[in-house]
Amino acid sequence: MFKIVDGYIIKKYLGTFGFMLILLSTVVLVIDVQQKIPRIENATALDPKLNLTYFLIHFYPFWIINLVVTFLAILVFISVIYFTSRMANNTEIVAIISSGASFHRFAKPYLLTSLFIALISLMVNHFVLPWANIKKNALEAYTYNQTNKDKILGTAPVSAQLSKTEFIFINSWNKKEYRGYGFVYQKFDKDRKLVYELKANDAYWDPAKKQFVLNSFLEKTINKNDSEKLGNGFELRKNYGQAPEELFPNELLGQNKTTPELIKFIDREKEKGNSNLNAHLNEFHQRTSMPVSIILLTFLALSLSSQKKRGGLGINLAIGISLAFVFVFSFEALKVVSENKIMSPALAMWMPNIIFLPLTFILYIRRANQ
Repeated sequence: MFKIVDGYIIKKYLGTFGFMLILLSTVVLVIDVQQKIPRIENATALDPKLNLTYFLIHFYPFWIINLVVTFLAILVFISVIYFTSRMANNTEIVAIISSGASFHRFAKPYLLTSLFIALISLMVNHFVLPWANIKKNALEAYTYNQTNKDKILGTAPVSAQLSKTEFIFINSWNKKEYRGYGFVYQKFDKDRKLVYELKANDAYWDPAKKQFVLNSFLEKTINKNDSEKLGNGFELRKNYGQAPEELFPNELLGQNKTTPELIKFIDREKEKGNSNLNAHLNEFHQRTSMPVSIILLTFLALSLSSQKKRGGLGINLAIGISLAFVFVFSFEALKVVSENKIMSPALAMWMPNIIFLPLTFILYIRRANQ
């Protein structure tokens, strides 16, 4: 009998979750396309290839993957509240418990299904989502307003720390064309004394040879006796070990890397002495904390909705949606807190789970003992 009940609950869980997933994706897709049509039209004016059809094929499928991953825990939460509340209103849960099953035994299929979804989510977050983000982020900037678009594709001053003693500064760098003006490379000794400086009027990236091409350059070497050796020329090619997107990363770079690649990138930046890594560390920790949230929110939803209440499904959904907004908002707010270096990324990305864990435990035990 219990196997039949398990199968029934798992079918309800996955069926409701699948329906919610399709419903959310469809509704949000339609709303987002309508909102972004003017910006897509602006992109089409710059490049006729970047029309609405192109975005629907090359951007939105990957955007939806990102959307689903972001809201997966919340979809699970609302799905469990919905179908469990209906079971409670139909007295199905009372009948199952009355047949001799404990509440813990009743909760077993919830645990198994949430573990299944969480494991899939874990694999997607660490390996599939970065691939989707590469496709999405190639066009994402064209859907931004002009200010945010310029941060990704526009021209701005950039700098990079190659090591603890080596730095690059460019006064004006175009992030789309990989070309800039006012290039400066400086190297210091262990006493922070300048020992070498290279300046160029303009610089661009040669992707074929993976080198920076410096035009109208002037270099200065400072000897131990403080004498200087000068040199100049029309063109100089330099390889600084990384492509421009790695040297001058934006906030989207971490999203494009699988977790092993992201770990290597973070370690490499730490070796250079770069301390501005919290956005990438947030990405790293969130990839694991969000799948864990699926299990946690499943049991929270079960505890809230498995008993028939006055107000029925409506009150349960109201409570569930309110908690869902709190959960999502807390993640986004804590990202900002972490990026401002007020809290460590690990703590920030696990804080919602840490807060909701005792709440879930108390509600579950109270419900099991009723």
